[in-house]
Amino acid sequence: MSSLLARFAENGFWMARYMERAENLARILDVNESFARDNRGEQDWLPIVQLHDDEQDFFRRNPEATAEAVIAFYINDRENPNSIVRSVGAARENARSLRHLLSIEVWSQLNVFYKFVSDLRPRDLRLADLSYVCQDLKEGCQLHTGIVEGTTFRDQGWVFYQLGKLIDRADQTTRLLDIKYHRLLPTKMDVGSPVDVSQWNALLRSVAGYHAYRRVRPSGMTPETVAEFILMHPSFGRSVVSCLRQIQQYLALLKDDPSLVYVKFEPDGLTELEALSAYSIEVAVSEGLHEYLDRIQVNLQRLANAIAMSYFGAAPSSGVDKPN
Repeated sequence: MSSLLARFAENGFWMARYMERAENLARILDVNESFARDNRGEQDWLPIVQLHDDEQDFFRRNPEATAEAVIAFYINDRENPNSIVRSVGAARENARSLRHLLSIEVWSQLNVFYKFVSDLRPRDLRLADLSYVCQDLKEGCQLHTGIVEGTTFRDQGWVFYQLGKLIDRADQTTRLLDIKYHRLLPTKMDVGSPVDVSQWNALLRSVAGYHAYRRVRPSGMTPETVAEFILMHPSFGRSVVSCLRQIQQYLALLKDDPSLVYVKFEPDGLTELEALSAYSIEVAVSEGLHEYLDRIQVNLQRLANAIAMSYFGAAPSSGVDKPN
């Protein structure tokens, strides 16, 4: 495995994280729009703000969490560092630092996609059109991932890109599931109702997992079986367990790399993640699914920080975040 400068490893790690973050935020907005179609016509967009700990920044500029305000805040608000336009812009700037290591196709597609996101205007983000916009955003991110997969040399840069992607994917999977648990229907009578089932159906589709779920469970659908599949099924590529297994494989490659023998890496958070991944869904739900998901998120961040401290030679940062 060829050696890579620490700053380039960090750029690749964060390029992947930003693109994964942009795709999953589009998924969260899309699934929340689906959840909003309940039998009372209610729309609750505040959980998205809460899940990203953005209440202070959001309410500083918005009086209430309306659909229009939340959608704009998370898609094209350049003042919001967590918005899709900022994430794609940050991925592009990290890619700029890696131009000598990336294929022309990766750089070209990322520029085209960034222009598409930058050109989105309020009239493009109407609630009636949100699903179509989110589909375009997801496809742009998926195209990036596919081009990287098909054109990137398998060296240390590839390993750090994959680690960034998988850490963020696992984190965002927990956030998508948490959206549903923030919007539990208010009475026990609603659980298992057609509305409730349709929302779990929408959640599966939001993670591109509906058909995979039906291969495992051809009939029936409960909150527990859906949550178990999304979190714990090893053959579902977006599950936390699947991501964690791949993370372990890539960390093993770094550990066995002769050019990195001088690096002392303590995988902070990894032991607890392994323990959490061994939970049954019954135990996770009985202890509180929100708390379980939060523990996964905290330990994924601990692991990301450990990678940054050990391999990038600096305190955790966010790579390059200088969107034009």
